[in-house]
Amino acid sequence: MTNDISKVLISEQELDNLVTKLANQINLDYNGKELVLIGLLKGSVVFMTDLIRKINLPCTIDFISVSSYGDSTESTGRVKINFDVSQSVAGKHVVIVEDIIDSGNTISYMLKYFDGKGAESVKICTLLDKPDRRVADIEVDYSGTIIPDEFVVGYGLDYAEKYRNLPYVGILNPNVYS
Repeated sequence: MTNDISKVLISEQELDNLVTKLANQINLDYNGKELVLIGLLKGSVVFMTDLIRKINLPCTIDFISVSSYGDSTESTGRVKINFDVSQSVAGKHVVIVEDIIDSGNTISYMLKYFDGKGAESVKICTLLDKPDRRVADIEVDYSGTIIPDEFVVGYGLDYAEKYRNLPYVGILNPNVYS
């Protein structure tokens, strides 16, 4: 598996530092508010697990499964909800936790979706941001780091459901998916 990685982009220690930075900001911004963190499955699981352990506020978590990639490296542009959150978000402050944002199509859809469910506020927290690929007009509220336009895997990110268990974020060799 590691032979398929051309370069480690973000090490384990760097990931821990990014997650700590994001959690500290969320702790400041949501003190005294009813917070719900909603992870987009499957990619956000590792990031969200580390993030919630660093949030020092009462909060609840939930997950939603959406798809727009399939086994491709490009978004189809169509968002499909595979399964929904299990709790009401009405009147609550929602932070959508995402592993990576590139085109922004999925997260744009999610912002409207949770707003339509009556959330008090809806913000975006992503570990990795690729603004050069942005198609949708969105503002990322909490961004771990901006990365180059490379196909990355590890720390929850996958290609065809593989590589999620790598403890770092690495650039996948193009010959793997070409």
